[in-house]
Amino acid sequence: MSAPLNPQPIDPVIQERRLRVFIVLAGLFLGTLAMLNILGISRFITLAKVTMAGGTPDEWQLAFQVAVGVLPYPLTFFCTDLISEFYGRRRANFVVFTGFLLNIWVVFILWLGGVLPGAETIDPATGQIARDAAGRLPVFYEVRALTFGAVAASMIAYLAAQLVDVQVFHFWKKLTRGKHLWLRNNGSTLVSQLVDTTAVILITHFATEQGLPLNEKQSVWFQLVVGCILAGYAFKLLAALVDTIPLYLAVRWLSGYLRIDPTAEHFPGEDGTPIAS
Repeated sequence: MSAPLNPQPIDPVIQERRLRVFIVLAGLFLGTLAMLNILGISRFITLAKVTMAGGTPDEWQLAFQVAVGVLPYPLTFFCTDLISEFYGRRRANFVVFTGFLLNIWVVFILWLGGVLPGAETIDPATGQIARDAAGRLPVFYEVRALTFGAVAASMIAYLAAQLVDVQVFHFWKKLTRGKHLWLRNNGSTLVSQLVDTTAVILITHFATEQGLPLNEKQSVWFQLVVGCILAGYAFKLLAALVDTIPLYLAVRWLSGYLRIDPTAEHFPGEDGTPIAS
């Protein structure tokens, strides 16, 4: 279906509101995405530890951990759900692909910052940047290495998860005829975040040198599935359930502020913003 040939004129004030809200939601989405990619796996937060009977704590203590970059991640799904609700699938997918390009831009800047000549001390014996007394490189290079180590995982997982989120959201919206916001919000987010968590953990572990903080004395797969994937998914599950009430409040307020019926399907031009030629 295409946009109406003779759409009703839109009040310039409402049109400006719709444009501004879209910019705010897209800005929050893209800014959060850039932040979480840089934070990435720079630190792991231990949610809980379980010591199993029958062995020493070192051998049988299982830590449930999430990377610090996961903390702001639920906000990205909150933003895409609102964009999907008021601006439609095409606009939500556009923001998702823009975020993918942003990932590439962040990596490029980190790469460029590392190859250009700097003010660091050069070790005359190796010709490389000198390390400090603890054997560490300057902070920029530590961040750069961690970001590069997880970038493939985050980009693949992000693209898959966000596209799944948008598709599942609109599947439930169409199936329920615009009703039951809680179902499409939680249903789309929970499915997409399972995809994201599984992909990012497995790719990070098997395709990067940095890896994950695993105990060598325990089963790798047991730690990956239970300690990392399930722990990360449980955190995102809780975040998705918690954001249901804020999402309802936001939809209720924005539907009046933007004068858009969130139960209807939206097409390019219906939100008052220019149609790309």
